[in-house]
Amino acid sequence: MTATPSGKPSAHSPLRTELRRGIAPWTGLAVALTLLVPLWSKAARWQGSWGATQTELHAVAALLGGPLVIAAACWQGGREHRRRIAELLVSVPRSRIAQAMTAATPVALWAAAGYLLTLGVVFAATAPYTGAGGPSLSVVVTDLGLLLSVAFIGFVVGRLVRWRLIAPVLAAALYVLLGAPSYLESDLRFLNPAEQYALKGAVPVWWFAPVLLAWTGGIAATVLLAYAARRRLLAVVPFVLAVAAGAVIAPTGAGLFRENPALARRVCTVPAAGTPQICVKASDAPVLPSVSEALEGMFSRLEGVPGAPAVYVDTGIGPKNGEAALGAATRGWNLTRNRLTDPRAYASNTALTLVNRDCPDGRRTGEGKRAERPDLTDDAVRTWLAGNEAPWDPEARPLVARLTAMPDAERKAWLGRYLATLKSCTPSEVPAL
Repeated sequence: MTATPSGKPSAHSPLRTELRRGIAPWTGLAVALTLLVPLWSKAARWQGSWGATQTELHAVAALLGGPLVIAAACWQGGREHRRRIAELLVSVPRSRIAQAMTAATPVALWAAAGYLLTLGVVFAATAPYTGAGGPSLSVVVTDLGLLLSVAFIGFVVGRLVRWRLIAPVLAAALYVLLGAPSYLESDLRFLNPAEQYALKGAVPVWWFAPVLLAWTGGIAATVLLAYAARRRLLAVVPFVLAVAAGAVIAPTGAGLFRENPALARRVCTVPAAGTPQICVKASDAPVLPSVSEALEGMFSRLEGVPGAPAVYVDTGIGPKNGEAALGAATRGWNLTRNRLTDPRAYASNTALTLVNRDCPDGRRTGEGKRAERPDLTDDAVRTWLAGNEAPWDPEARPLVARLTAMPDAERKAWLGRYLATLKSCTPSEVPAL
């Protein structure tokens, strides 16, 4: 212990020294890189949605960051054995718990710094593209709690086990321990701090963070006190706290999350004469311009058609009577930074949802050519509405050409009769082209 200018020993200097040297600073850098590289490679999947961003960040923080931190802390814990000074520590006046905290805390703090740096980068990357809602502080706190907890557990294992390969073995064991419960169907999987939360339209309950911290932190505190405390019976306190938290988490299960009404409410385009209204979830409001642009051609073809839908709604909201469903727009698939990657394919999918009859077994009632004709007619209408050049079924090409060649008034009248039969599965009711 060093002395201050006043001659008094400085209690904080050992911690400051540990923060600046050894494996601790490298742990922070390694955590940041380990999280940022996979996140950036999948940026199209999460940019534009706070829920998707935190879902991806939570996954990599737990499954990649957790094993990395526990390995680094385990290596730090075995430092005295490798230097052959473990016996010397017994003569140091500081208690074992103080020594353990001084040596383990720098790794934990640098790991947290690496996570927070990653958090800042991905939040800055997604913020310009988001709609309603915001990030969940509870999930951030529980992610940090997990990294801090595994750091202290790894340190204790490193102190107790002298095998040099224990650090990578411990990292692999934690990866399996965190990953395997995700395949369970039981609510016990929510005891796993790496459980993949569906945060796109949900938020944690207000007591989510305290209970999860009591669970993971209680386990870590139990391990640390059982190893280093002068009175090891003190480890019973955090153990009981962890068990109590687990007894709350397991029965609650999916009830740890609730639907966020602010994200589920509708946001619609401004109604305009002759143009249908488009409605999506508030969290997807920035997508509306791209969707409107993609469907302009389809809407112009349906203008003036009797019975044409006046409102198109995102399937996540659920269309009501008289409303039509939009095609699926999924980030990382056909939606990147609130722009549709293939507007024509999206228009085709929307047209498909419009003409889909949802008949039993996917077929119309009837047999042979009688059942085939409505399929070809639906394919022709979908192709013409989306402005595609060719239908899926080559046999529908003459029907597309016939629909295209119709006089405008006749085509509108025929489409009106056709739309009126979309809820019918009887082939004879579908007008012929």
